[in-house]
Amino acid sequence: MAKLQPGDKAPDFELANQDGDMVSLSDFSGQMLLLYFYPQADTPGCTRQACDIRDTMPDLRRLDLAAVGISPDAPGPQKEFDQKYGLGFPLLCDQNHKVAEAYGVWDNGIVRSSFLIDGEGTIVETFYNVKPEDTVPKAMEAMSNLAK
Repeated sequence: MAKLQPGDKAPDFELANQDGDMVSLSDFSGQMLLLYFYPQADTPGCTRQACDIRDTMPDLRRLDLAAVGISPDAPGPQKEFDQKYGLGFPLLCDQNHKVAEAYGVWDNGIVRSSFLIDGEGTIVETFYNVKPEDTVPKAMEAMSNLAK
C-alpha cells in the first residue's frame, strides 16, 4: 500500500455523496480540505469521528477548512448516518474503494486516515491509521503550524 506524502498532488476523485450528488476534489479549489476516510457509517468509532468534525465545524469554517468523509458505504447508509447525527457535511461513497486505494488507505478495508489538502490540490499533511478522536486535533494542530 503506497502512502502519500506532504507535497504530493492529491489524487482526484468524483464520488456520489449521501444525497446522490457528485462531488469532486476540484469542488474545493481555493480552500483547504480535511479529507478523511472511515470504515463504516454509524459504527462507534466512525460516529465519534464524524460528530467531532460536526461539533468543530464553526472552528473549521473560520479557518476556511472544509471537511469531507469517504467510506465504502452506499448513499443510503450515508444519508441515514448524516440525518441521524445531523452531520451536515459531504459523506462520499467509494463502494469500489478506488479512491481509498489511490490515497493508500485500502488494505482489505479502510485504514482510518485523514489528509489536509490545500486549495491547489496539494497534500499538506497526512495522518495514516489515525484514531477517531485524533482526527480533528491533528488537523487543527497542522493548520496552526501552517499559520506560523
